[in-house]
Amino acid sequence: MQAPFESRNKDLAKRWGRWQPDVGSSAQDLRNDGQPERRKTGKHRGEVSLQDFDPADKPFSSGEKNQDKALVESLALELDELQNLFYADKRYKLLVILQGTDTSGKDGTIRGVFGRMSALGVHTVGWKAPNEAERAHDYLWRIHQQVPQAGDITIFNRSHYEDVLVPVVNGWITPEQQHQRYGHINDFERMLSQTGTIVLKFMLHISRDEQRQRLQERLDDPTKHWKFAMSDIDARKQWAQYQHAYEQLLAATHTPWAPWTIVPADSKTHRNLMIATVLREVLRNLDLRYPPGDPALAHFKVE
Repeated sequence: MQAPFESRNKDLAKRWGRWQPDVGSSAQDLRNDGQPERRKTGKHRGEVSLQDFDPADKPFSSGEKNQDKALVESLALELDELQNLFYADKRYKLLVILQGTDTSGKDGTIRGVFGRMSALGVHTVGWKAPNEAERAHDYLWRIHQQVPQAGDITIFNRSHYEDVLVPVVNGWITPEQQHQRYGHINDFERMLSQTGTIVLKFMLHISRDEQRQRLQERLDDPTKHWKFAMSDIDARKQWAQYQHAYEQLLAATHTPWAPWTIVPADSKTHRNLMIATVLREVLRNLDLRYPPGDPALAHFKVE
């Protein structure tokens, strides 16, 4: 079987690889580097700078917006067929993580990429701040309860990565606890991978100016007021801190068993096109097949 995160298409592999963190073979290797060497980019091994990834770029675009929209529609139909096969095959589980700042397009991705899929075997989990019962357990306790079962595709709208974003930016945990959590997350995702779960992670990367426009659109449209919260403004004031926290987690948790893909998301159409293309490639690589039927049914006639 083709490894799920490797593409037979050399051009696609090159474009996809350009939008993955360049941090070495695994996060564990990075933590064990005593004196990391500088790369040609000037960054140390294991460092990620989001400034190297232009949120307005369109690496998967055909060059024409209407054609890109048509491609998204075509991919959505193909993904529906692949999802039915995935559900019937039942050898795998797929966890898709959508992580990004406010207005980066997590809801829009779910509608645009996964909206055509059958509700059978496809689930979305939207993560909010933990409640009292969840806070009484370790921070991954609630996450583990929602991972997919055999044959299912589960989409996380936000995820356990909030636990190395919000507490880090607000200083609620120490740097030692922050790096300890990176280790927890890597081990958790490794366990999922080793027990049949494909973990596919997308960081939706938008510019600060694009976020401003999208927040203003919510204020200008009364039908979108329900989507606006003043906490979005508070988080926007911490833009630089959140960008740095993302850079840290991308470097620490981009692993061979659960790689990150950074998605330039200023364009909603391109965002969907890129994610749908990568998702199709991963599903194709699984060599999915329908289970064998009962031989007794070969000549059975319904009267």
